[in-house]
Amino acid sequence: MVRLITHNMLACHVRNCNTNNFPLAFSDVELVVRPAEANYDFLRRFLPKLDWAALVDTARSLGDESLPDEMPEMWDDEMLQKLHHVLLECSPANAQLHVEEGKMTCRNCGHIYPIQNGIPNMVS
Repeated sequence: MVRLITHNMLACHVRNCNTNNFPLAFSDVELVVRPAEANYDFLRRFLPKLDWAALVDTARSLGDESLPDEMPEMWDDEMLQKLHHVLLECSPANAQLHVEEGKMTCRNCGHIYPIQNGIPNMVS
């Protein structure tokens, strides 16, 4: 399954496609629920690696509105739980943020990366 934590690290790799190649846009997606154990220490360590704007944009494109526009300065347990759901599990609003099938498309060059059985084909 493509989790949003993985998606937040993927960019188009087509030769000469190096501007506006991140984040890849989801389309024709099939979403599934996959519960995961919360690990707040992991999330706190991972925060500096996140592209917050891309994460929020992608989550909203999949129907989740739980994250604020700006990354919070202070992280309480409630906010960490929301982040956990979006990145690793599911959305509190619609309980579906794992992409099982679909496509990711580069916003710059239009290259399509298919997703089958939850695995993105980044060499297509």
